Amino acid sequence: MIALAVETLAKNFGGVAALAGVSLALEVGERRVLLGPNGAGKTTLFHAISGSLAPSAGRVEFFGHDITQLRPDRRARLGLARTFQITNLFPRLSVFDSVLLAVAGAQGHKLEIFPPPSRRRQLREEAGRLLAAWGFADIAPRVVRTLSYGEQRQLELVLALAVRPRLLLLDEPTAGLSPAETSRVVAMIERLPRDMTILMIEHDMDVAFELADRIAVMHQGRLIAEGDEAEIRANGQVAEIYLGTE
Repeated sequence: MIALAVETLAKNFGGVAALAGVSLALEVGERRVLLGPNGAGKTTLFHAISGSLAPSAGRVEFFGHDITQLRPDRRARLGLARTFQITNLFPRLSVFDSVLLAVAGAQGHKLEIFPPPSRRRQLREEAGRLLAAWGFADIAPRVVRTLSYGEQRQLELVLALAVRPRLLLLDEPTAGLSPAETSRVVAMIERLPRDMTILMIEHDMDVAFELADRIAVMHQGRLIAEGDEAEIRANGQVAEIYLGTE
């Protein structure tokens, strides 16, 4: 079954084509990594899939349903979650309250100062379960801004998981991390359920080849290659444009 289908997606900014007819399809449970140099259109593609940017042309289907015109919150309710290239957190909230807010939003609850006790208990239990499952229980009381950058990147992933996504978009989850922090984030991604479909932008080739079932390479708004590690390494155009040639 196809989880995500992008059909001839285009996005123009004035006379610049950030996306120029991109088409790709991910099967349920697939882990696809997007590679490409800066300005290739990878994040623009994520914006179009998640709904934060309306495409100029083309179509986005999610489990067979056309979501091209849906708002980002509607897509999230269907089970589409994402992280961002630049960490996007509430720095003054505690880790626990951040997860609590994500859980409440994922379940469609409006912000309430005094929610019913039963709902408050259920939300707190779910937040606690998420924190415990991903090893954050010990730092739950800490304020987000006191976390290391690596911890903040991991927390952002936990917040995305609050949606219980069927499709998870990860925008450079290891960018700016030390080797040890990168290893922890990679381990988190490897632990995700295999029925969760993942599309990930990654700059670290070792991480990309470790996590990906298949790899897609973009250049100048176009998809120029798709395949497994061996096919991508053997592709002369990819070597010239992205990997570099000797």
